[in-house]
Order: sequence, then C-alpha cells, then structure tokens
Amino acid sequence: MAFWDFKKQPAGDVVIAETAVVDALRGVRDPSIDRDLVAAKFVKNVKIDGGRVSFTVEQAIYGSAARDAIRDQARAAVAKIPGVSAVDVDMTAKVRAVPGTDFNKQPVPGVKNVIAVGAGKGGVGKTTVSVNLAIALSQAGARVAMIDGDIYGPNVPIMLGISTQLTTDGKRIVPAEQYGIQLVSMAFLTTDDSPVIWRGPMLHGVIQQFFREVAWNDVDYLIVDLPPGTGDVALSLSQSVPVAGAVLVTTPQTVSLADTRRAVKMYEKLNVPPVGIVENMSHYICPTCRTESDIFGKGGGERLATEMNVPFFGRIPIYEPIRIGGDTGVPITVGEPKSIAAQAFRSAAEQLATHLAVLSFRQASKAIPLTQVRG
Repeated sequence: MAFWDFKKQPAGDVVIAETAVVDALRGVRDPSIDRDLVAAKFVKNVKIDGGRVSFTVEQAIYGSAARDAIRDQARAAVAKIPGVSAVDVDMTAKVRAVPGTDFNKQPVPGVKNVIAVGAGKGGVGKTTVSVNLAIALSQAGARVAMIDGDIYGPNVPIMLGISTQLTTDGKRIVPAEQYGIQLVSMAFLTTDDSPVIWRGPMLHGVIQQFFREVAWNDVDYLIVDLPPGTGDVALSLSQSVPVAGAVLVTTPQTVSLADTRRAVKMYEKLNVPPVGIVENMSHYICPTCRTESDIFGKGGGERLATEMNVPFFGRIPIYEPIRIGGDTGVPITVGEPKSIAAQAFRSAAEQLATHLAVLSFRQASKAIPLTQVRG
C-alpha cells in the first residue's frame, strides 16, 4: 500500500517507538462504541521502518459511517510524532460475538451472532425487512446467513429468488446461497402447495436442526425470520441458542404498535434483548407530486421505541418497487441500491450492527450502557 508521505525525514537519529504510536492513537475515538482505538483493541500490526509507520485499525462493524474520519484522525495523530515521515493506515473490520448470559446454551457452530427478526402481528413486512437487512449487512462486507423460521409460511426463498433443493456434505445440510446470503428454509423441503401442519414439538425439532445440523460457513450475523406473534418458534429459538438480540418490525398504526409492545415484553421475558424497532410502511410519497401521505399514521414506531426504551432504527417508506422486488426475487437493496428505501434499510442495518457491537463490549466489560450509542 502507498504511504501518506509528509515530505519530511526523521530528525537525526530519532527512533520511533511502538509505544509512541499506540499512545498517539489513544486520542482517536470510534464514535460507534464511544471508545478510543487502543481501549477497544482496534489497533493491530504496528510496523515501523525508519520514519515510515504503518498499522491496521480493525473496527467492530463493516461499512462504518465513521470509517474515513477515523482513518484520517489516526493518520494525523501518528504524523505528529517526532521523526515520522509517512503513515499508512489499513482500515478493516471484524465482527465480535455478543457474549451470551446463559452458559447452558451452546453457540451455533460457525456463527457469531444470532439475530431474531419478529413482529407482533402479520402483514407488517417482517420478511421484507429481514431480507433487506441481511443483504445490507452483506453489502457492507459482513458474512450473513438466514434461517426462514416461519415454518408455516416460508417465503424467504421467494424474496431472495432461490428455487433449489438443499444438499448435504455427508454430515450436515449445505445452505443455499444468493446475493451472498446463506439460507435454509422449510420451503426447500416441501412442494409449493404443501401445507405444514405441525404441533409445537415438531417445530422445535426443525428449528434445532436448522441451527445444529447446517454447515454454516463463518457467519457474522445469522438472521432468523420469525413468524408473527409470540408463539412456539420464538420460544424454541430462545431455548435453543444464545440470541444476540431481536429486531421488531411494526407499522405506525395503533393495532400494530399494541402487538409490537407485547412482542417486546415477550423477548424481555425470554432474556433476548430487543435491540431495535423498525417502522415499516411508514409513509407514502407520491411519485408525481412528491406529496407525503401518512397512510397508516405517523411517528408511532418512534414513540413506541422511546416508551419501551428500545433503539429506533428508522422508517421504511411505502414504495412499490419494494413489493415488486420481493415478488421477483430482486430485493430493493439489490435492484435499486441508491433509492431512498434502500438507503433506509442500509441505515437500519448499520444501526443494528453498531448496537450489537456496543452490546458485545458492554457484556465483555460491563462498562458501556446502550444509551451511549451514537446513531
């Protein structure tokens, strides 16, 4: 890599110490987790060659909005050290697992963080949000997988445009893959028109199988698209594996908010931290006159998030290409990545990744409350 050359040479026999570089970087903070780079253990591979200094900053999330600012601040801080003539900063990322609090639950092999995406009621676009969050995280650079946890109505393969049968490697199920997303779904195990008529114990068994008998490949985030409501699958999930957090999807209307409130309380009782609320179908913007209409109400999701002390991840507009993309297997984050809707999904995905990173540091050190997260 090319060094940032400051057009100066080391003065005399000045020797640059690695401790001086590390100390300089203590003054650079990552606003996502509100810690300096050294305290967060983000500084890696410090190398000094005469007056030339190189090092790696390994952030806890991919696609951080503060990435360029941190790089520039780190470079400037080290450049002030006497004798430094050039600085190279390599920006990378590594997702940390959120430590579980229940040590009786074994982590999922090959998976760092399990994320539940649920909704208090049906029809709020939960699967659409799940799929686009997954793709947005993958587009940022993370390794992402999905479990289609809606056993009775498995629609994730349709939205990802996958039509296949699952295979095995002789020991475990090999997940299907599309848009960089690893996926298992009940839809791969049944015909299109075959209903799944199962009781709770059978649901629990297939959920266990999807977690434990799939060859997940180095997954940073495993998103589980849950059925609506507070039923068996959510309970099986909480009993089976350590869950890093739950994202709740709602619309602004009163009935949806009431059910979402119940869902938040359910996850709290199951010791699954609700890490965010997404308000879907938030508003409609007329494509010709650009007038904004609040078809299902306004601001309900944010008010509920404030009331329940849960982070608010933003509003997703009503936009016809979102529906078209879901029906045709080309999600909006793929089909129209620069659209306002895709940007809203990417913003929600970054906030999700950030909150999980903060939660990881908080549980590891018991020092960072979630209220310190900066959006």
